[in-house]
Amino acid sequence: MTAPDRDPRARTGLLLGLAAYSFWGLFPVYFVYMRHVPPLEMVSHRVVWSLLFLLLLTSLRGEWTAVRAALSERRTFLTLTVTSCLIATNWLVFIYAVETNEILQSSLGYFITPLVSVLLGRCFLGERLRRGQLVGLILAVCGVALQAARFGRFPWIALVLAATFGTYGLLRKTARVEAQAGLMVETAVAGPLALAYLLWLRLHGEGSFLAGSLSDDLLLPLAGVITSLPLIAFAAAARRLRLATIGFLQYITPTFHFLLAVVFYGEPFTPGHLVSFLCIWAGLACYSVDALRAAPRFSD
Repeated sequence: MTAPDRDPRARTGLLLGLAAYSFWGLFPVYFVYMRHVPPLEMVSHRVVWSLLFLLLLTSLRGEWTAVRAALSERRTFLTLTVTSCLIATNWLVFIYAVETNEILQSSLGYFITPLVSVLLGRCFLGERLRRGQLVGLILAVCGVALQAARFGRFPWIALVLAATFGTYGLLRKTARVEAQAGLMVETAVAGPLALAYLLWLRLHGEGSFLAGSLSDDLLLPLAGVITSLPLIAFAAAARRLRLATIGFLQYITPTFHFLLAVVFYGEPFTPGHLVSFLCIWAGLACYSVDALRAAPRFSD
């Protein structure tokens, strides 16, 4: 077997994964600043400006052949249609979490995501579920249950974020399409609906873009760039790494979210939160130790 530090494919995947998850970890900073824009409108801007950015990038890199191939292959196109719905849902729920001061719950969701990835890898890719991973999953379930029992409400934001992004990673790993071409198709699928919604808002005088705020006029188009680049990096990493390794890298994003929520944005962190998060962190620790002991390589 090829050692991970000597495998160029694995090294590239790790660097791309680190870049994607670090960038996502800082996303709340942008969306807190833009929280005056309603979630559905913000998601629509992300889709439309991402589509424009990707049209330019695809033309500059001459990758239309790969895009046409993805569109012409029925199975790939259907997979990308599903991933388009999944990532749009993930964006919408995440932006809702930021705008309702629930960054801590988004952190919980992304902490759970690695364990969801392990479970999906076991169910759909035949990746063996070892003892440490099983213990990690049980502890994660306990952490979610404690959240529901302690605070009297189901942590749906965390669970939707974990389920949608974990499934997105699984499907993008199995889709036979390169990262940029796949993202181009995903945004093209969602683009018409997003554009129609923004035009509808504009016609009714409710949109934020070109409504008199120079800051909004500059920052809303930027959503396309900051959305597309980490997704391209993530999709490229997903094709080079085992799903379990992707799950390990996913610790980066929720750690950033957790620190931003508690340290910078002052969201309440009670003893009940601490017990729940300790269960999740203990589960991740079990999974990490098991993965480091058992996995001789990082790439497929």
